[in-house]
Amino acid sequence: MKQLFMKRWLVLLMVCLMVAVIPYQTPDTKSVDASGEHAELARSIDKILSDERLDGALAGVSIRSAKTGELIYEHLAETRLKPASNMKLLTAAAALETLGPDYTFKTELLTDGKLKGKVLNGNLYLKGKGDPTLLKEDYDELAKELKQKGVSVVTGSLIADDSWYDHERFSEDLTWNDETQYYGASISALTASPNEDYDAGTVIVAAYPSDKEGEPAEITVTPKTDYVQIINRTKTVAKDGEKDISIEREHGGNKIVVEGTIPVDVTRSRSWVAVWEPTGYALDLFQQSLEDEGIRVNNRAKVSIATPVNAEKLVSKDSMPLSELLIPFMKLSNNGHAEVLVKEMGKVVHDEGSWDKGIEVVESFLKNNGIDTKTLRIRDGSGISHVNMVPANELSKLLYVIKEKEWYNIYLNSLPVAGASERFVGGTLRYRMNDTLAAGNVKAKTGSLTGVTSLTGYVTTKDDEELIFSIILNNFIDDDLKEIEDKIAIELAEYEFKGTNK
Repeated sequence: MKQLFMKRWLVLLMVCLMVAVIPYQTPDTKSVDASGEHAELARSIDKILSDERLDGALAGVSIRSAKTGELIYEHLAETRLKPASNMKLLTAAAALETLGPDYTFKTELLTDGKLKGKVLNGNLYLKGKGDPTLLKEDYDELAKELKQKGVSVVTGSLIADDSWYDHERFSEDLTWNDETQYYGASISALTASPNEDYDAGTVIVAAYPSDKEGEPAEITVTPKTDYVQIINRTKTVAKDGEKDISIEREHGGNKIVVEGTIPVDVTRSRSWVAVWEPTGYALDLFQQSLEDEGIRVNNRAKVSIATPVNAEKLVSKDSMPLSELLIPFMKLSNNGHAEVLVKEMGKVVHDEGSWDKGIEVVESFLKNNGIDTKTLRIRDGSGISHVNMVPANELSKLLYVIKEKEWYNIYLNSLPVAGASERFVGGTLRYRMNDTLAAGNVKAKTGSLTGVTSLTGYVTTKDDEELIFSIILNNFIDDDLKEIEDKIAIELAEYEFKGTNK
């Protein structure tokens, strides 16, 4: 027994000694090393990533050839990270494939009654089918066309129908403090935007100083609507006073409180504020349009009653095509557009305008195009969720795969362009990477959440080789690390392959 014990002890000792002499290796986070053909690039990016602001943070970086798809650099590129608005890259691609570049959203006026003379005997239904670009002028045009049909009186009610989508207004991970912000606006199949940025479901509230000290500021709402209630707690102060205006909507309703001080003769303060229940907002704007056209509705307006299936269509309006919508969507990183597209894909493919069914369509598109959906977690279309998870390698792979799509140039044209000053060209990159080789060169989608920043897109090197890159930085403490993204993008723009295999 003692001999058996000694043998086992010696075997264990030998195993321990063997393990001890094996050098410890940290997980390889790169596809290139100091002796590789892209070693110079690797060293440069490694140096950028050694920034002390990334201590304790995570940096996923993936760089590949746009010609072959070959990975030439990666750092934690298989690690699932929060992509922020880089999630829109997935949503836009899936929408172009599923709906098509020419796809439009419809808004309809229907009736369950009959027109006799100038009297419409029955109800008038305003049915929304997801258009996020409807302006007050569009509702005016609908009313004008109805008038041209001969309608002057509606004996029934004006009914707003938003049943094209389900009634979940917010994606499941939207935080409470985002709900009143323009980027967290409610999603409805019937909504309105205040201007041509098309932030659907919002109004623009502006505070202008009074001509006299001590008086409240003048508050305006665009478009004009009584759907929101303004509580004015502002005060105009002397020229050398402090400009400190707060514009906030109270949760669960449409009371907007404007408070603070604004000096005489200074510029306005303004804010885009998400409304509570945007269907009612759209209804209010259309009621105004009917009144302006002299069309009288006898009964009280109603919200969210489905249009009868046998209702007669009177007027219909098409939105701009998806190919055009992608410009404000991607250039300005419009969250509402992303969520509408997700619900629309669910409606078109599964006849259910919900996040669940829409995300199912997105995942199916990704899987069919070689993206490893088992390593992704998708909870919305915009990336506002902190629960979304995507590795940088899968983002760069997507941008490689879609280069063969018929709609690729539309997609590429929708990406912000570094240093391009025109708002609907440069978008969220218009103030970045100016006066570098990346300006006018880098075409990429930005992303930003608390502790998250991301940049994924295309860049051409100094010797005319196109690269695809994805940079995702997570869990940092500093307010903004976009400078690190820019340094990497600029490094790529300045890179030369110098005779290496391309």
